[in-house]
Amino acid sequence: MQESVRRRVFPVVLILTAAFLGLYSFGVYKAYQSIDPFATESIGNGGEISLVDTQVLFSATLFGLSIFAVLFLGTVLAIFLTHAVVRGDAERGLLQPLVVRPVGRAALLAGRFGAAALVCAVYVILVYTASLLITHWVTGWWPDQIFLPAIELAVAIAVLVGISLFGSILLSSIANGIAIFMVFGAGLVAGLLGQIGEALNSDSLNTIANVASWALPFEALYQDALNRITSDTEGFTKVALSLGPFGGAQPAGAWLWPWVVVYLAALGLIGLWAFNRKDL
Repeated sequence: MQESVRRRVFPVVLILTAAFLGLYSFGVYKAYQSIDPFATESIGNGGEISLVDTQVLFSATLFGLSIFAVLFLGTVLAIFLTHAVVRGDAERGLLQPLVVRPVGRAALLAGRFGAAALVCAVYVILVYTASLLITHWVTGWWPDQIFLPAIELAVAIAVLVGISLFGSILLSSIANGIAIFMVFGAGLVAGLLGQIGEALNSDSLNTIANVASWALPFEALYQDALNRITSDTEGFTKVALSLGPFGGAQPAGAWLWPWVVVYLAALGLIGLWAFNRKDL
């Protein structure tokens, strides 16, 4: 924490967060003024008419966009805290005294992961809560589930912390930072492919999207969080919302949580093995 303050990590993140929340508040307020929140839109011809709840569609869509922003800002913080843990600190001569004594290599990785994951998780939950309160203050809408989406976002950012920490063992600081942003983008592309696959009824695209989401489980957690905020919504409103912003809102199933534990354990074991073989 002291190192991050000295490097001015937190001021940068706080400025980005304040800018996002300010723009989000202004955007939701102005957009809400342009709709009739009590209207119900009808779509279809003849005897087949689907009704869309304007307030739910508007509120859930904008809140879904804020969830994407929360995940993105949390990713920025995770990268700032972990991108230089091994290679970067080794190149500056800061790592060698620590891994010899008093902590050792395994304790260094575990401590840095635990600290960064905790800081990022708290940050994500706080920004998620602020976005939720802004949305409710403007629109009067509450999501169908409030707490589990926040927990899933916190775990998703912990997965990104683990990937970034693993990358810091193999890559230089700059290369690792770029790589993690590309991994984050790849996860979003997987979600978009899933949307396209659903729209086109393409089994191949759906398979690719599912495999990519489980290979990068932060995306599966993000999709499940999006799904949970409208889990009790029905009808065409649910269909429209399932398209989701920046990745489809899809339920992940019961195997997601065990897989996340296995995924993080595998990252830790492989990372420790690579770190122990590394000549500092």
